[in-house]
Amino acid sequence: MTDEVLTMSAIDLVARYRAKTLSPVEVTAAAVERIGRLNPVYNAFVLVDPERAAADARASERRWQAGAPAGPIDGVPATVKDLVAVKGWPTRRGSRTTDPAPATEDGPPVARMRALGAVFLGKTTTCEFGWKGVTDSPLTGVTRNPWNPDLTPGGSSGGAAVAAALCMGTLHLATDGGGSIRIPAGFSGVFGFKPTFGVVSVHPHSPALTLWHQGPITRTVGDAARMLTAMAGPDVRDFYALPERPVDYGEGLDRGVTGLRIAYSRTLGYGRVDPDVARLVDAAVAVLARLGARVEEIELASDDPITIMQPLWSVALAVGVAPMTAAQRAMVDPPLLDLAKPGLHTSALEYRRLERQREAFARRFALLHQTYDLLVTPQLATTAFAVNHEVPPGSALTHWWEWSPFTYPFNLTQQPAAAVPCGISDAGLPGAMQIVGAKFADALVLQAARAFEMAQPFRLPPISEEAM
Repeated sequence: MTDEVLTMSAIDLVARYRAKTLSPVEVTAAAVERIGRLNPVYNAFVLVDPERAAADARASERRWQAGAPAGPIDGVPATVKDLVAVKGWPTRRGSRTTDPAPATEDGPPVARMRALGAVFLGKTTTCEFGWKGVTDSPLTGVTRNPWNPDLTPGGSSGGAAVAAALCMGTLHLATDGGGSIRIPAGFSGVFGFKPTFGVVSVHPHSPALTLWHQGPITRTVGDAARMLTAMAGPDVRDFYALPERPVDYGEGLDRGVTGLRIAYSRTLGYGRVDPDVARLVDAAVAVLARLGARVEEIELASDDPITIMQPLWSVALAVGVAPMTAAQRAMVDPPLLDLAKPGLHTSALEYRRLERQREAFARRFALLHQTYDLLVTPQLATTAFAVNHEVPPGSALTHWWEWSPFTYPFNLTQQPAAAVPCGISDAGLPGAMQIVGAKFADALVLQAARAFEMAQPFRLPPISEEAM
């Protein structure tokens, strides 16, 4: 009964609460018990608060019993990546240099979800300051892949993706400044969605500012749509917040893809993809075509925008590193310091030139979407590899973005992008395609992902015996 309840979607849980055949108290207790069993193996959580979760679940149960739920996620177990503020819990950001004092306010998406009755279980792991595409940090150690604990789940929202895949909660709030929602979703076989920048308000902002998005990782597209509906909206604390746009992202989710114009690019003009991954994504695109989409393979004459993205990351990391004492810097992950160093010497003129290049790059994709409703690419160039490595061991690669060449472009452009599980490789590991929409076409991206999910349901990983 415990595991069966935890595999239910948020939509199914709420239906059961409404029918009074299931209680948020039962579901929360089951989730906490499962975290206690599995987290020692997978290390997805930096903090779990069973007492607070139980109290919130009891309050939710009273609302459901009275027929007055707070909202469409009332009583649903949720987690928050430890880059986002939760009142009463520390925000350590995977770093030994950060303040262990509890936060005094909720970040905007947490506040919105809390107002609608979500039950927060705890905070999930991240690499230090979210700087790389795998999840290990000096503070919390190594987070492990739900399909094979010897492998990485990706990052930086690795804890959220592992928690989703192993049913340690239902709704998982994550962040994405270069792929950090989509990378671990792809490696872990779950659904990850980076909304258009500004749809979900942020406070405080990362030093990466307009590159940094917050969004859901879930087991189903429907849950991501429901979670996004709950989180989206302005917050007075966010200088970049959009005006109120009352959108129900679940409405029209099942309209399918018939007639949609989809461009498929295997490389974006510069990427290289493992044959195993390419085969899975080719097959997934063929499914979209069979569902009625008008798919056209395209070749883009594009240079790798890492030449724009890397120096912008360097400046962002430099903003975080600059105030540190020598003793604090000695506690930081050394490659993070290496990436930050050039940013300490970037001039305002150089930075503005980068932003002009970013604008031109984004304009190209805006024009592409004048012809195509959606763009599909591989999500990642490879499947998961061994923990304690930034790149696949034995490869000629040196940096994580070389095996994730399709993620950071859409932080530069601020477009909505989804990691959609699309099958299992010959090695038994999940692969994923990426569906990208024009800015503010979030609902359309979710609609296409849902159509694929209905045709080819996502698979959860088996759980090793030693974790049971």
